[in-house]
Amino acid sequence: MRTLVINSGSSSIKYKLFDMPTESLLSKGLIEHIGEKGSPIHDHYTGLKSILTHINGVDLVGHRVVHGAEEFSRPVFVDDAVVKKIRQCCALAPLHNPANLTGILACRRLLPGVRQVAVFDTAFHQTIPEHAFIYGLPYEYYRKYGIRKYGFHGTSHQYVAHEAARILKRPYRKLRLITCHLGNGCSIACVKYGRSVDTSMGFTPLEGLIMGTRCGDIDPALITYLMRKEKLGIQGIEDVLNKQSGLQGISGFSNDMRALEARVSRGDRRSKLAIDIFVYRIQKYIGAYTAVMGGCDAVVFTAGIGEHQKAVRNRICRGLFRHLKNKPRVLVVPTQEELMIARQAFRLATGARSRK
Repeated sequence: MRTLVINSGSSSIKYKLFDMPTESLLSKGLIEHIGEKGSPIHDHYTGLKSILTHINGVDLVGHRVVHGAEEFSRPVFVDDAVVKKIRQCCALAPLHNPANLTGILACRRLLPGVRQVAVFDTAFHQTIPEHAFIYGLPYEYYRKYGIRKYGFHGTSHQYVAHEAARILKRPYRKLRLITCHLGNGCSIACVKYGRSVDTSMGFTPLEGLIMGTRCGDIDPALITYLMRKEKLGIQGIEDVLNKQSGLQGISGFSNDMRALEARVSRGDRRSKLAIDIFVYRIQKYIGAYTAVMGGCDAVVFTAGIGEHQKAVRNRICRGLFRHLKNKPRVLVVPTQEELMIARQAFRLATGARSRK
């Protein structure tokens, strides 16, 4: 079954075409600068139409959707009711869901006879128990606005957790895993016996670890304090927290870990501090999740920093498990989110049970 996976961004479309269930990659590509001045691609419909001219036949389409709130805990076929619910979730992910939805609507027009499947980044974390996802706010805000921990990067965490089980040659549902997705955006998931039971990102992707330009965990009172001191409005403080903080903000130089490591080798103190904080925060989460699960069988690193920055991985793991009798394995697993989306779409379309 020729399965097209679409990751539709605000001004880009990333795609991969797989033959399922062999999982052979038949084609892949990226269209950028959609709708920008001077671009020949005026909208997502035009972009997808261009993609389809290079692909000989599609049997199934899998779409990445960032936020499914509590509405979606598994992949679903796209129909009018699903489109309506995804649109309602746009308020929770205004930078991502509208673009994801635009790709879905364009595909429905271009491929009217082909089944479309929506796969949600948040779905993997819908197994997190209530005591871990409710914030210490008045409970009525959860009821009225859905304010709770949702978590993100779910497709990546799920893929590398399955791969870890394959590498370890142990049943997925008998493992306690900590998966670390470390790129420009970073999150950690606590996967106990095949279920996500906690994760570092929260209501938005801002919570948790220090990231490339995001602050991660801070004292919430700092937000109003900075707004008063710096005379910032809502958009201004959101820009500070999301675009001017993290590695970039602490170092005052870059959000690129490779560039920071190069500066450290030349004695730059703030670049070193940025990496020190990055490592320390990850160690804290790994330690906490090990305690939550009563042990850990493997720590899995993935994404740009997790896969390629060996020195950072070594620093994170150095001495971390010295007090544990049974020390976990440390694995590096390249993430393949598009393949995971193709698997989930194929299983839904064929009614197949999970093989991995």
